[in-house]
Amino acid sequence: MTDSPDLAQNRTTEPPPESYPYTPRWVMIAFIVAFALIGYLVYALVQQKQQSAQASDSAAKRSTTLAAQLDRTNTALADLKSELQVTDQKLGLTEDELASARSMAVAVRKDQKKQVAADNALRQQIGQVQQQTSAQFGEVSSELNGTKNDVASTRKDLNDTNTKLGTAIGDLGVQSGLIARNHEEVEELKRLNERDIYEFTMGKAKLPQRVGPIQLIVRKINSKNLTFTLDIIADDRKTERKDKSLEEPIQFYTRGSHTVDEIVVYDVKKNFISGYLSTAKQTAPAGGTTANQ
Repeated sequence: MTDSPDLAQNRTTEPPPESYPYTPRWVMIAFIVAFALIGYLVYALVQQKQQSAQASDSAAKRSTTLAAQLDRTNTALADLKSELQVTDQKLGLTEDELASARSMAVAVRKDQKKQVAADNALRQQIGQVQQQTSAQFGEVSSELNGTKNDVASTRKDLNDTNTKLGTAIGDLGVQSGLIARNHEEVEELKRLNERDIYEFTMGKAKLPQRVGPIQLIVRKINSKNLTFTLDIIADDRKTERKDKSLEEPIQFYTRGSHTVDEIVVYDVKKNFISGYLSTAKQTAPAGGTTANQ
């Protein structure tokens, strides 16, 4: 339905209520995700340090076991030599027995060398584990620093967006959301992804032109005063909005919606106007909408 000029004039003269800063919901989600990621990385680092400590303890135990085995082998070798000396002095060993004793001694020496080599290899493995742990700790620290930088960057983007975009009171007296004043700021609204945005540029015409789920007819353009008149066709109803101003939110409701829809014109030229339609997010695409987002 068409508002009377007196009623529209009374509405526009009412002092606007105070605007309140608006923080988009996705920023809070971004902070929560960032802090959850930091917690996960810290947890992974603690787990890795525990595993490294367990590996070091296991290596130390194995080294102690090898040392004990080496001591027992040396003791056995000394006992064997003593027994050979006593036997040689008292009984006189045969050549075959001496050869067997020598072979046994050689075998003992080989086993001793193998154990020493295994002990050295174990020490090298412990050193490699320590190096890998240090390198992985450095990588985790770098990832944590990167996450902190991402959070700071997200906060800066939010501050920049709030600086660019403002709020206003619409012609229905409803507090509007963020208002874009040019094409670049419209793109910022789209990236926020809080509402469906349909950008348009159109001139005066007799036939309606579709913009998202509605249709518009531009009736008059006054580039000197930066005003315009247009008809809004929604739910098979046509409403005239007369002598609207630049960057003034034109608000209306559609059937079944409790959220106000808005039209904002950010540029008025001699033969055309440019702006966008902002509607509540739809769970499914509305029939007959155009890809004007």
